[in-house]
Amino acid sequence: MPPVLSLIVYSVCIVAASLAGGWVTVWFKLSHTRLQIVISFVAGLMLGIGLLHMLPHSVAYTHSLDRTLLFALFGLLAMFFLIRVFDFHHHGEAEHEHEHHGESCRASHRFSWVGVAIGLSLHTAIDGIALAAAVMTESGAVGHDHGGMATLGLGTFLVILLHKPLDALSITSLMAASGWSTAARQATNAGFAMMCPLGALLFFFGFSGNPEIIGAALAFAAGTFICISLADLLPELQFHTHDRGKLSVALLLGVALAYGIGLLEGENHGGIHQHGGEVHAEGE
Repeated sequence: MPPVLSLIVYSVCIVAASLAGGWVTVWFKLSHTRLQIVISFVAGLMLGIGLLHMLPHSVAYTHSLDRTLLFALFGLLAMFFLIRVFDFHHHGEAEHEHEHHGESCRASHRFSWVGVAIGLSLHTAIDGIALAAAVMTESGAVGHDHGGMATLGLGTFLVILLHKPLDALSITSLMAASGWSTAARQATNAGFAMMCPLGALLFFFGFSGNPEIIGAALAFAAGTFICISLADLLPELQFHTHDRGKLSVALLLGVALAYGIGLLEGENHGGIHQHGGEVHAEGE
């Protein structure tokens, strides 16, 4: 499948998943335990894709482990400060926090979702860039022969597809707790959902021929994935001791899926090999 067609198909599915996530609070109540199990599984998958897929493929384009790790650090720090400034990393918690506080709380927090929407929109645009870079890498659009079954685009797509409903839930649950109508919540969620294909298409058409930028984008995206996954996982150590067995199993299943996706491709990610401490890509 041509990379632009893959990108369009992936983007349509991600938008649909995001829109569906926005309806969760309308259709049914998702229990706290089930939500945390889903979060742990997706966080494990995200952590595995970032470490086992994105970083090795990035090295094939940057030709430098140091540069790859530096860009990954930039991505981790950028996501950390996005979360710190906009405080958007809530997965359905806002409704529980607000539902016992009455109308005065609703009024004072009526626009508290705006920062969440801005932060998540930036986060989603970065996801779109990650998806575009992964699809271009998977297709060999920038010149590297991957050999076998390339799966980086598929793995990145699955991470974003499964995580987007949780992000949408953050916006819609907070807006619901602040008294906004269903129509307003879904319109806001639709705008948020479109940021992923927008970021993906802009990156694809702007940087499709530049391997160095694609490598940097993969490493940066890996850093953001690692940050988001740890932001989901670390609170479990303190706040979810009552479900530690279930959450640990879900985490390991997510990591196992990421590893399994890698087995389809083989160990030679992106045609990387090493000689005397220097990293090279096949064909050099």
